[in-house]
Amino acid sequence: MEEENENFAPSSPQEIDNVIQEMLSAIESVAQLGDYRRTQKKECYGLVRRMKLLLPLIDEIRELDTPISETNMAALCNLKKALVVAKKLLKLCNEGSKIYLALDMEIVIIRFHAVCEKLSAALDGLDFDELGVSDEVKEQVELMCLQLRRAKRRTDTQDIELAMDMMVVFSKNEDRNADIAIVERLAKKINLHTTEDLKYETIAIRNLVKERGSQSSESIQQMIDLLNKFKQVAGMEITNVLDDPIVPKMLGKSLSLVIPHEFLCPITLEIMRDPTFERESVQKWFDSNHRTCPKTRQTLAHLSIAPNYALKNLILQWCEKNNFKLPKKDDSETSECTAEQKEEIVSLVEQLSSSKLEVQKEAVRKIRLLSKENPENRILIADCGAIPPLVQLLPYPDSKILEHAVTAVLNLSIDESNKRLIAQQGAIPAIIEILQSGSTEARENSAAALFSLSMLDENKITIGLSDGIPPLVDLLQNGTIRGKKDAVTALFNLSLNQANKARAIDAGIVLPLMNLLEERNLGMVDEALSILLLLATHPEGRHKIGQLSFIETLVEYIREGTPKNKECATAVLLELGANNSSFILAALQYGVYEHLIQLTEGGTSRAQRKANALLQLISKSEHL
Repeated sequence: MEEENENFAPSSPQEIDNVIQEMLSAIESVAQLGDYRRTQKKECYGLVRRMKLLLPLIDEIRELDTPISETNMAALCNLKKALVVAKKLLKLCNEGSKIYLALDMEIVIIRFHAVCEKLSAALDGLDFDELGVSDEVKEQVELMCLQLRRAKRRTDTQDIELAMDMMVVFSKNEDRNADIAIVERLAKKINLHTTEDLKYETIAIRNLVKERGSQSSESIQQMIDLLNKFKQVAGMEITNVLDDPIVPKMLGKSLSLVIPHEFLCPITLEIMRDPTFERESVQKWFDSNHRTCPKTRQTLAHLSIAPNYALKNLILQWCEKNNFKLPKKDDSETSECTAEQKEEIVSLVEQLSSSKLEVQKEAVRKIRLLSKENPENRILIADCGAIPPLVQLLPYPDSKILEHAVTAVLNLSIDESNKRLIAQQGAIPAIIEILQSGSTEARENSAAALFSLSMLDENKITIGLSDGIPPLVDLLQNGTIRGKKDAVTALFNLSLNQANKARAIDAGIVLPLMNLLEERNLGMVDEALSILLLLATHPEGRHKIGQLSFIETLVEYIREGTPKNKECATAVLLELGANNSSFILAALQYGVYEHLIQLTEGGTSRAQRKANALLQLISKSEHL
């Protein structure tokens, strides 16, 4: 009897109301967050949907007239705590650093799993009969609990292309020809390719540093280095992320002065001196090949710029009233400089078709250098009609002209709009020809150009159909270290296409990949394992891999490789074993079991999940 009274010790109405209000507040806050970072978007929307499904349950509990037992009250408190944790996680994915969320994607996914466990445990602790919950709401909550349990069992949410790009850009090795193309793809993949995005990201990284209280950790420095690479690709000035106090002024939280949103330029996020929008900024927007409104993203009927005198007067009046000084115009940026540069490029493009060899050689050399400098130059050179004559020079018998031309095409291909234009001009077969028979540097830059062009799925297909994969495999086997690096990156990208996987296997890619695993000093083990993971999803790929002493090599890397080596090797073995239990049996003969146990205790978060999944496969195979 005492136990029953203790179990039903009623909570005060105020205490119950406080818990319910906190739960409702958490769900309402989440409902107003809006969009989420691309790397966690699926998990975020799934969690938000489940949180909203709890509203009918909370409403019925709020309307309950009878006292709530201590057991149910404890479960409600646990549910409230789980919802608060979920809100913090969703806020991080809404406002946090995009680079951090991509870099630590696996750790963030583990946090989602932990939230699902907390929600599931709290709901399992509720006595629905005592709470008088209706059958309809009870069925809805039970269905949600089932979904939560399924979410906890998910074993792989990694984007392999994103992981590979991260691996390359964070590499400490020397810069490669294709690096800038990888940085550009990564920037677009995590939505950090506009000035506005990059300014907000700068602030997000600063806030992260303040929270962690450390500016010198390796991961923080990696994030800052990558942010600066993104800024460089976008043509922004590189500043000290942690020390520069003005990035940008109006984004800092000011208690004394808030600049009206309509006074800010959507492109630079600075207060406008010459609206609409800031004249210099919108002209640069148009010069960068944009044909849409920077605010609404709708296609514009024309590109004429007209000043908005009414808005300008409002801004001036506001500045005077609030004693706010408009930023001074930078006199160093003049339209005359742009005009002179355009005139020079037009002249160089004309000289590409000159009948004099030395004139052609000098013109293509200068275009190669100019196209490497910044995004604006790449757009301007293409707009001046340089791509067709450059493509025509690709089969040129002079080795130096050929080398300059293919490198200029590589540089120009970094711009998204140029990729399609270069392919349409028939450059891909010519680039493949250079890859087969050009000089060492020309071959390396040809591999990098194919990688850059293959960012477009249609170009992946064209390169595969044009027999571009066999010479890349040859470069991977016989090239210089730099050549091997460019080839392995290009082959990874091309192998994302299913048909190209078969072409790469037929071209003999497995053997040079195995050589990369043996030559650890080349620093391409993870890249090789990433390609092998792609090939392991193809039946012929599994057959080719299985003919070699590959399983033993995988077990060696699981045992004594770097943390990333172990993670990649475990992922490959899991893919193989999931399709053929004989691979699991072979790995067991090489002692993989104890190494997997160690990995579940001390590996990276992704390696731990892969190792656990492999151990489950082993357990199933033992019961067959």
